[in-house]
Amino acid sequence: MYVILVYDISNEENGPKTWRRVFKICKKYLTHIQDSVFEGELSESQIFKLKGELKKHLRTDLDSCIIFKSRNEKWLDKEFWGREDNATSNFL
Repeated sequence: MYVILVYDISNEENGPKTWRRVFKICKKYLTHIQDSVFEGELSESQIFKLKGELKKHLRTDLDSCIIFKSRNEKWLDKEFWGREDNATSNFL
């Protein structure tokens, strides 16, 4: 399953520490494409594990996280407005 994950971490009450932890967890599973946006292919069990790890750190009264799911990347039209940044271009 192809997913796009977006999160918004509040700066209140140790926000930067929470942001770093959430970022690190998301990077374990997905490709970082913009400040708080990740994408990639995950199985249902990987999504379950990711959700479990994030739940430990997300503060439900301050932070939010959204996962958009698609059966496959081919069902998603990606259009860049402005500078196009291809995350896979970092590989040699």
